[in-house]
Amino acid sequence: MARSDAATVEEYLAELPADRRAVVAAVRDVILANLPPGYDEGMAWGMITYSVPLSRSGKTYNGQPLAYVSLASQKNHLSLYLMGVYGEHEQEFRAAFEATGRKLDMGKSCVRFKRLDDLPLDVIGREVARRPVDEFVAKASAART
Repeated sequence: MARSDAATVEEYLAELPADRRAVVAAVRDVILANLPPGYDEGMAWGMITYSVPLSRSGKTYNGQPLAYVSLASQKNHLSLYLMGVYGEHEQEFRAAFEATGRKLDMGKSCVRFKRLDDLPLDVIGREVARRPVDEFVAKASAART
């Protein structure tokens, strides 16, 4: 599945094959266990997305809530988008990930993986927990100016 039209996280999970559903659900559990207060879980861009509500972030460049973390089942892999990694914490994240002995397949903020064992869940959890909402909003605002 490259993109989903599911309106809710439950619908999204239900449309995944059982093996992918189990992996996405496990990563989702890690995200939810480590997500700072103030982020909302929902569907955006065909993915499970954890974002800052517009009522808290103010107007965004695209009129959409400010995405912090997204999780998706793509055609050939699973994707975990960690927007807080992009830029200032990227090298630290890469080093922590690679120190676990796992091979990192990452773009600017997208970690691609095929199996749950490909992810060091403790590293993912620490990264998700890293940015309180107000700090993330301030970073995003500073990047736009």
